[in-house]
Amino acid sequence: MKKLWIALALSLVAVTARADLPTHEFQLDNGLKVLVREDHRAPVITVMIWFKAGSIDEAPYETGVAHLLEHMMFRNSKHLAPGEFARLVARYGGSNNAFTSYDYTAYFQQYEASRLPLALELEAERLKNLRIEDDDFYRELQVVMEERRQRTDDQPFALAQEKFQAVARPGTGYAHPIIGWRDQLAQLKPEQARSWYDRFYVPGNATLVIAGDVTEAQARPLVEKFFGDMPAGETPPRPKPTLNPPAGERRMTLHLPVRVPALFMQYNVPSLTTAEDPATFYALTMLAGVLDGGLSARVESHLVRGQRLAAGAGASYDGLQRGNGTFSFSASPNPGVSLEQLEQGFEAEVRKIAEQPPSAEEMDRVRAGVLAGQVFQRDSVMGQAMELGRLSVLGVDWRLAERFDENLEKVTPEQVQQAARDWLVAERGAVAYVYPPEPPAEASPSTRQEASQ
Repeated sequence: MKKLWIALALSLVAVTARADLPTHEFQLDNGLKVLVREDHRAPVITVMIWFKAGSIDEAPYETGVAHLLEHMMFRNSKHLAPGEFARLVARYGGSNNAFTSYDYTAYFQQYEASRLPLALELEAERLKNLRIEDDDFYRELQVVMEERRQRTDDQPFALAQEKFQAVARPGTGYAHPIIGWRDQLAQLKPEQARSWYDRFYVPGNATLVIAGDVTEAQARPLVEKFFGDMPAGETPPRPKPTLNPPAGERRMTLHLPVRVPALFMQYNVPSLTTAEDPATFYALTMLAGVLDGGLSARVESHLVRGQRLAAGAGASYDGLQRGNGTFSFSASPNPGVSLEQLEQGFEAEVRKIAEQPPSAEEMDRVRAGVLAGQVFQRDSVMGQAMELGRLSVLGVDWRLAERFDENLEKVTPEQVQQAARDWLVAERGAVAYVYPPEPPAEASPSTRQEASQ
């Protein structure tokens, strides 16, 4: 009962917070979509521009170009010399950065509220007038190559995840790494980055999000001033996402310079954009929470502290993707425990839910945890801008976030049980065993004697 009251209280907090944060939506004649979220609790703003262009849109021969162009957007433009963008942001007390994902690329600036005109002018400048000089491109390519070396090639578990994704998500743009395959990345040319910029960085393919101490009356004329004269361009086609059929069970064994073995398991499941019934998304969200939603969740209480199979273990569901969602498990075994035993442990936990739905107490605990996370995220202006932009470029109505707690409340234990039965099945899954390098085979006595002679 106590946990139920926690869930209800958090739900009321979330509803109250949203009621105090008006959101306005409008679109320019050139197709640019604009969202303005008012939050007057502090005199700060976040400006983000999101593009429907990520690594899933790359052709097989150009992997890494989306991320490389993200780097080029900070380099050079018609009215800003190399490095001047960052210097101006810093001079006026702001911060800025960007990120590329499989599904989108986004850029953000954060300032004291009076700097909104500066933020919009800088963003419009590089959207209108980016220059991709050959010398700048090859210098930045070396930066990205070094980034890949440090974050992937020299990190055994990151390298294992990269190899695993190629098997776990076959036939999709999610099968290659966002940063690109090393050999293909090294061969990218400036013309490819220019083509990417021309194809995808057009107003109709973007969403501008302004969140913080701002009103629509303040923002609209500034957006019109800096972005209104941009030509619409041609919005690139993007196929409608659909749920992929089962690919069949896939398995791989990797020997990499890791210190301890690791287990990766992943299932291709519906996302919010590919589910025939949106209720599936909420049921899978609850299933992930039942399995791994804190110290009292089943993975932690049964596999880590109970049976002591794992030194660390986790389960997660990512259902906010353009294509299929993913339901993942990962763990490192305790000494004397095999990866086969760990895999069987996860399968046993899934089977228990498939045979017996979770209790009402578990459901209340998961709802409380999920809603608490949302409340904390919305306490940040950046978090609000992230939520609005991500939903928008995924093709999901941003208003759905306002009904998230309501939709989560509707999920029944039987729906969670059915989600485990329907989706966490071998034919939709991939498994990777990651081991340290095999020791070299010991030479036979006769071979050692011949070698000594």
